[in-house]
Amino acid sequence: MKPMKNLAQYYVDLLVKLGILRFSILLALALVALAVVVQVGITLALNGYVDDIDILRSVFFGLIITPWAVYFLSVVVDQLEESRQRLSKLVSKLKDMRSRDQELNHKLQQNIVKLNQEIEERIKAEEAREEAMVDLETEVFQREKTQVELAERTALLRSFIDASPDLIYYRNAKGEFSGCNRAMEELTGKRESELVGLTPWDVYRKEIAQSIVETDQRVFKDNRAITYEQWLEYPDGHKNYFELRKVPFYSKDGRHLGLVGFGRDITERKRHEESLEKASRDKTTFISTISHELRTPLNGIVGLSRMLLDTPMTQEQRKHMQTINVSAITLGNIFNDIIDMDKFDRRKLELFPAPLNFEEFVAELESLSALMAEQKGLRFDLERLTDLPELVSVDATRLRQVLWNLISNAMKFTKEGGVVMNVSADIEEDMAHITMDIEDTGIGIPEAELDKIFAMYYQVKSGQDNLHAVGTGIGLAVSRQLVNLMGGDITVSSEEGFGSTFTVSISVPLVKASEVKKAPETVQRSLNIFMVEDIELNVTVARSLLESLGHKVTVAMTGQAAIDTFKPELYDLVFLDIQLPDMTGFDIAQYYRSHYSELPPLVALTANVLKDRSEYFEKGMDDAISKPLSVSAVQDVISKVTMNPQQLTDEVKPMEKTMEGKDDLYVRLLDLDMLTSYVDIVGPKPVLDSIQMFEEMMPSYIELLDSNMVAKDQEGIVSEAHKIKGAAGSIGLKHIQSVAQKAQSPEAPAWWENITDWVEEIKNEYLNDIEVLKQWLEQRK
Repeated sequence: MKPMKNLAQYYVDLLVKLGILRFSILLALALVALAVVVQVGITLALNGYVDDIDILRSVFFGLIITPWAVYFLSVVVDQLEESRQRLSKLVSKLKDMRSRDQELNHKLQQNIVKLNQEIEERIKAEEAREEAMVDLETEVFQREKTQVELAERTALLRSFIDASPDLIYYRNAKGEFSGCNRAMEELTGKRESELVGLTPWDVYRKEIAQSIVETDQRVFKDNRAITYEQWLEYPDGHKNYFELRKVPFYSKDGRHLGLVGFGRDITERKRHEESLEKASRDKTTFISTISHELRTPLNGIVGLSRMLLDTPMTQEQRKHMQTINVSAITLGNIFNDIIDMDKFDRRKLELFPAPLNFEEFVAELESLSALMAEQKGLRFDLERLTDLPELVSVDATRLRQVLWNLISNAMKFTKEGGVVMNVSADIEEDMAHITMDIEDTGIGIPEAELDKIFAMYYQVKSGQDNLHAVGTGIGLAVSRQLVNLMGGDITVSSEEGFGSTFTVSISVPLVKASEVKKAPETVQRSLNIFMVEDIELNVTVARSLLESLGHKVTVAMTGQAAIDTFKPELYDLVFLDIQLPDMTGFDIAQYYRSHYSELPPLVALTANVLKDRSEYFEKGMDDAISKPLSVSAVQDVISKVTMNPQQLTDEVKPMEKTMEGKDDLYVRLLDLDMLTSYVDIVGPKPVLDSIQMFEEMMPSYIELLDSNMVAKDQEGIVSEAHKIKGAAGSIGLKHIQSVAQKAQSPEAPAWWENITDWVEEIKNEYLNDIEVLKQWLEQRK
């Protein structure tokens, strides 16, 4: 069937391709040929031969049948073509239907997807609505719970505020009370509801309200919290001392609402502070009194033993008398240390350099040290390793104090053997670099303690049979600071059980012999001396000394006697003891100066160690010397008396410090190199502006430093000290910078033991150092 369809299709395609005419001719030829072949074939088969008629008959038959074949085939072709066209249309329609079906199916799928999405969204919306309902119910529950908790917390907070013993109150921007706690109600005698709307003028007495309103206005004006102390009065009339703090507060949008006030009752603390102050004053008075009372017999021992040494006596007697004299001097030095423990203030350590014959100084030290060693059964050797300078400028008293402290300690901690002191000097131009080694054969110091022994109040415990504590914790610290002021240092090397070596190195200016002011060549004349002294022993010593020098002495034992019997024209010199039973030597000096136009020199006799003569000059004295009286000190004063009046004024009244003294002060307190270069570049005005800024910043720094000290917050202390060091260094305050450096170094030995002193030094000295800096700047203008 399929071949027939293919054959028919072939004929149709051929007919279409050739056209009806060509196809008919071709078909005719094909049929004629077919007829001829068939006729020939059949005839041959039947007759065995073919005639021409047979061929003609076949041609004729082919030509006759050709039209019918063409017609038949045309009809077939037309029908087939029509069928094909109908079939094509049907196929096209089927394709269209299929396409529409696919489109409809696609739309159906889309609709199904949309429907599924809408269903899911509806399900989700329903679930969300249900969840929202649950959340709403939960939120409502939580809100109700929060409100309950808030109310409970508010009630709890209110109970805390009311339970607080401190005052807590609120005032609005008009200065009216807006609320308070129960402690405030007790103070004012009014309930909170009564207090609201009232001002301090309505609540307190005028004097108290004035202070409260002024501080309120400061808070409102500066928008800054303040703290101050004030007495407040309760309704029953009793008064308590409060520390009050007022803090401004604002709304969320930054609107100023008023202030919150807090008050802490510090009455007991105030009373305790006053008790401590009174105890301190009483202690100072006691020390001052006991100082005078103990020094009196001690001065007598020193003076009389010294006088007896100038008289003929046997060798044994002289040895005993030397022992008495040295022991008394040693006791005096120990006693000075005890007194200094009470009134010692490292911030006021000052040096008063003066020309010193260094060879004589070393010889004197050698003599006293040898006597002291002999009493303990030890040896003392002094080795001069180099030539020593003849004259140097140094504070001999302070240098002697340092060396005596080291030598005494060396002998104290040495059981056998001895002490060796080596002295050498390296002279360069106008400076002498002096080195003194004090070496002993004593118990030694553990290596771990070497870095700590110079810390204030630090004591080293001996590991050998617990002999004693090494040092009082004061002497070495003070000695090192004194040597540092001299431009040097003290170092130590030691081996436990084999002794110690302390090395003092100082750099001091050389003094030429021509620069030393010499006393006039005149022979001292005999003077009439008026002396006011209430201790008979002191009178005996002083009279013996002065009369041995050829002077006449008149004595008054009380202040009133000094006023009644004194006639200025009769005397050339007046010695006034400072502490008398009825008045002080300063009182007598003031009386003399207010009643007499012309007076002989007034010289103070003091049992205290002289550190600053200007205090005596300011109170009417022309000079001051320490007891027990020494021949050199008395002769020095008498030499001044024998000078002409102008010389005497210049020598006896050094009220105003010389420029050289000021220069020493500048070098000690200021960083002159930095300041000089800075001022040379920008001038003094920017430095003065920086000083003003520093003065404004320091109170807040100190306040924070104090609070950290009270809290013992090491990190806070170090932080504030670091700020102060940087600020002080920026304006050349070398001294304050140096102290702040110590305060910011907690790794230093005995830091906790010394930090209080360092902080006090900063607080007490920075204003003085600023004044010194301003004076220096004035000179630079």
